[in-house]
Amino acid sequence: MKNPGKKQTSPTSKTDAQHRADQIRYFQDELELIEHESIVSLTKKQRSAIAAYHEKLLSHLSDLFDIDISKREKQLSLGMKIASFLGALGLAASVFFLFYQFWGRFSTDVQVLILSASPIMALAVTMVAARRERTGYFSKLFGMVAFACFVLNLSMFWQIFNIIPSYTAFLAWGAFALILAYASNTRLLLAAGIICLALFLSAQAGTWTGVYWIHFGERPENFLLPAALIFFLPYCIPHRKFTGFEVIYRVFGMLFFFIPVLILANWGRISYIQINNSTIEVLYQIAGFLFSASAIWLGIRKNWPDVINTGNVFFVLFLYTKFFDWWWDWMPKYLFFLVIGLTAILALFILKRLRKTGIDNGEEG
Repeated sequence: MKNPGKKQTSPTSKTDAQHRADQIRYFQDELELIEHESIVSLTKKQRSAIAAYHEKLLSHLSDLFDIDISKREKQLSLGMKIASFLGALGLAASVFFLFYQFWGRFSTDVQVLILSASPIMALAVTMVAARRERTGYFSKLFGMVAFACFVLNLSMFWQIFNIIPSYTAFLAWGAFALILAYASNTRLLLAAGIICLALFLSAQAGTWTGVYWIHFGERPENFLLPAALIFFLPYCIPHRKFTGFEVIYRVFGMLFFFIPVLILANWGRISYIQINNSTIEVLYQIAGFLFSASAIWLGIRKNWPDVINTGNVFFVLFLYTKFFDWWWDWMPKYLFFLVIGLTAILALFILKRLRKTGIDNGEEG
């Protein structure tokens, strides 16, 4: 019997619907185990009522969001995702090599027409597929092809009209990839868009310091501001309707932050800071430890496994690079690797303690 005082909520996105379906399957498995152990025994009428409710709910969620309601469907969906990804790569590569195979046979007008029409046509096909095919596999596939066509579009225009390449192309590519990502709910396109926008912002930061844009990668600090913007963007734009988008933003934001910090912690001479190189390296080493530990703490607090794992990886990298700097030259190799192994064991004990604390506090793992 429904509780009239309790508000009934229903999933509003495919992610929530899939989570609810998984909960039902876990409940059914656990209930079967509990009854087998004779802990609780439901009447036939109760079991039938629960089964009918779950069947009706799963059917409703499947009709609305086309989710996987069984283990077999999940396995098939994984195969379809892999096939979609390989198909997208294959078609994109095919378009690329097709252009170069026959490109010299076309006049300039025909070349311009093909370059202008191909991304527009691919975008239209992507939108039609996104509307008519609920699973999204075909829209993601055509979205990747559209992005490849657009990248090829600008690259070929530079060659045809002898235009000097500009870093603003990263902005155009990034914007187009993000439009496709949100239209087709494709994480791979989102990652491509994030990378392009990060490269644009980093190149822009490099030009502000007087560096020619092609050399912006020589100063890793150019990536720090884009990293912060990428990491905190999901706070400004809700992504509940887009599967896994927040995770992509957070992970790429951390990668664009920690990789430059790791580089500068070992090669301080390429920093913008005009002080002693050793001091720069020490400052970035401290920053690496503090921010990676803070990321682990934030991930535990917010229940973000992606942030915890990324923070763990970089904390270990910073720690091991320091071990190498301190001890590799004078310590016997067997002793050095023994220290590495003992440190890993210590880390396991600490993480186990943190995990136990989270369970005792009733937090989700």
